[in-house]
Amino acid sequence: MSVVQHLSPGWLLDHLSFINKINYQVRQPHEPHRSKNEPTPVRFDSLRMDTMSSFGSSATFTASDSTTKPEKKDGGNCGTFTQKYAFRSELFNIVKPYITPAVHEECRQSNEEDTVNGVKKEISISIVGKKRKRSVFNQGELEAMEYHTKIRELILDGSSQLIQEGLKSGFLYQHFEKRDKCSELITLPLDACSLSGLCEMAKHLPPLSETELQTVPLVGEDMSVAEQDLFSRVVENNSSFSKMITLMGQKYLLPPKSSFLLSDISCMQPLLNCGKTFDVIVIDPPWQNKSVKRSNRYSYLSPLQIQQIPIARLAAPDCLVVTWVTNRQKHLRFVKDELYPSWSVEVAAEWHWVKITSMGEFVFPLDSPHKKPYEGLILGRVQEKATLPLRSTDVKVPPIPDHKLIVSVPCVLHSHKPPLAEVLKDYIKPGGECLELFARNLQPGWTSWGNEVLKFQHVDYFVALEADTT
Repeated sequence: MSVVQHLSPGWLLDHLSFINKINYQVRQPHEPHRSKNEPTPVRFDSLRMDTMSSFGSSATFTASDSTTKPEKKDGGNCGTFTQKYAFRSELFNIVKPYITPAVHEECRQSNEEDTVNGVKKEISISIVGKKRKRSVFNQGELEAMEYHTKIRELILDGSSQLIQEGLKSGFLYQHFEKRDKCSELITLPLDACSLSGLCEMAKHLPPLSETELQTVPLVGEDMSVAEQDLFSRVVENNSSFSKMITLMGQKYLLPPKSSFLLSDISCMQPLLNCGKTFDVIVIDPPWQNKSVKRSNRYSYLSPLQIQQIPIARLAAPDCLVVTWVTNRQKHLRFVKDELYPSWSVEVAAEWHWVKITSMGEFVFPLDSPHKKPYEGLILGRVQEKATLPLRSTDVKVPPIPDHKLIVSVPCVLHSHKPPLAEVLKDYIKPGGECLELFARNLQPGWTSWGNEVLKFQHVDYFVALEADTT
């Protein structure tokens, strides 16, 4: 369970616990030269992005699973062991706010000279010891301030209730010295295998016809699949064990009962042709903003490109659609007034993800003029069509409440959002099909799509635990 507390304001979630309760167990052959408790090292092969020579029918990626049982040289079975993995706890080691109280106090004093009755006012802001030049608030910032004023008490009061319960239960801790000693900071995986880059290369592969098989189930012994199939079919792990796949020299863990399509928005056809529609669709769009443009580290989509996602073909009747939105009012208005209407989705509620430290503090001061400690989610329902009767019309789900809070300690990895499966379960029918778009990780029971869909499944984000020999 990822839900630590469920109160009227919302939920306190344990993201790390959710990941580690996934059955990340992989059956692997014994290797005499390596201790069974030592994880297999990952070799970062060089990847040339200017050639297609790595692709083709002869290139394969391999999947290890519980059925792999290699033989000794004398013909006997050398046995296997079950290697367990856990997500690295250091990646949730958020102990202190990102902005210190002293710095925020300077910001607060500057804010006292802030806008009055919508009139722009020059201010001087100090963030993390670096002073910005005097500037004025633009229209977008003024709108964000007005929005913050409306929801401030909701965020503060609701979060306080959930945080207090978290402190009482011991999930959150008030004193730094009570924290378990963490291991040294890990070195994050190098981007030696650029998943988005591979998707760009894969566009040059011949497309599948609609009559060809659109899915690749990872079943059977010594399974190998052509890399061409990886980029043109939905890959399914239908077993109760995790599987380890190797792609361009990089190893990725696939949770049990999970499916994914690795592609960009121009190559979604396999997902559309896989024969499924979905009862819940969670979307985390790569929103366009100035910092993303300046950094050139992340790709982004324009509002028009996001609007072209074929939700109508993916959504089952009465589908619940959930879209992550930044605090820019421009994006919030676009989702509510343009995006959802174009998808025949009726807005049902607006929720808020509140990010806190392990000691129950906001990661940013609540009234910080720079960044807020919360993000938004817009929830809506696909409107019923008279020509399409609802499936299981006897199944009733409660209406979605407005302004609920999801409070959690965030992961240090960029855009690794908290899991929504447990907080949404009451608002979808039992056994419903679930889809995440623009995903960067996989979940059991979900289909995931994106051009970085395996990113946080890289084995280097996990640590190998005690292995069981069989």
